Amino acid sequence: MTPSVQKALYTLKKKGEFIVGDIIPVPTPGPGEVLVKVMAAGLNPGDWKVREYGEVFEEFPAVFGFDYAGVIEQLGEGVEGFKVGDRVFTESAMTNGHGGFQQYALAVASTLPKIPDNISFEEASTLGVALTTAYVGLYQSLPDGFGLPEPTPSRIHQERRGPFVVLGGSTSCGQVVMQFAKLSGFDPIIATASLSNTESLKAVGATHVFARNLSAEELLAKISSVTSEPLKYVFDVVSSEQTENIGMSILAEGGHFATLSIHPGVKPQPSKGLIKVKGWLRIDKNIPLLEPFYRNHATEFLGKGLIKSNAIEVLPNGLHGIPDGLKRLQNFEVSKMRLVAHPQDTI
Repeated sequence: MTPSVQKALYTLKKKGEFIVGDIIPVPTPGPGEVLVKVMAAGLNPGDWKVREYGEVFEEFPAVFGFDYAGVIEQLGEGVEGFKVGDRVFTESAMTNGHGGFQQYALAVASTLPKIPDNISFEEASTLGVALTTAYVGLYQSLPDGFGLPEPTPSRIHQERRGPFVVLGGSTSCGQVVMQFAKLSGFDPIIATASLSNTESLKAVGATHVFARNLSAEELLAKISSVTSEPLKYVFDVVSSEQTENIGMSILAEGGHFATLSIHPGVKPQPSKGLIKVKGWLRIDKNIPLLEPFYRNHATEFLGKGLIKSNAIEVLPNGLHGIPDGLKRLQNFEVSKMRLVAHPQDTI
């Protein structure tokens, strides 16, 4: 039987300290929603940023958690194609009731993929934000994405598209971007990262990995030794002012540069497209793109191994382990993997 209250990690005010307690009611799914028993919650850089900068939430207590996976506990009115017990994962809509840092969370059924048998809850809990951001960046129409034709599990590598550069290849989003770039026919796929991550990045699609601390001139020289083709597509998942300026510098005339934020020191150039990727699951512009992807294709991409999840580290002590994990993310102490918590293990 579903409880009426649950253990959750929450804050009581903007920029407030994280608290683990049992005051949060278990939400009831509305029309088009399901209630998910959260088996694994993936930690995301956005989680510490939302608390640190006091963004997103206006009502408190507020439960964070962008990424989670679990089992459907209840179905809301009008939900079709799901049953109680289905294994699912999602990016949170980031409104109260939907955050993953609790034992039971709401999810919107129209953008909710099932987990294939070959993927664990922990692996699936790392995928929501990364999949959404990568998919929007590559396949949303200009000026909000590159506007590339969408691949499907039965239609990949339709044509060779030339080089593709990912700044920040070892991030979870960077790894998914590279995998979709490969499915879309890009070659070579060039990533910047710590060189210690070279082999793991080649396993998910990179053909070449260059050091992340190179200047724009040094990086362009390295890339020029690999390909003489113009760089028409650069995706920056680090999205610092430094990496954005590097990306715009190496981009060819007529090319497109995608980033997750545009810093004041980065100036648009008339001959180069500058794209701010809005990797949010439920914004109006993204829904027509993401609903068919998540309902029709995401599960098959994962089940066939065309898109692979990140390596994981499971944190101890359920929800109690999350604050220290977020500090590690904030201090850039995590690379090539995702931290995951088990809310059901909270004592």
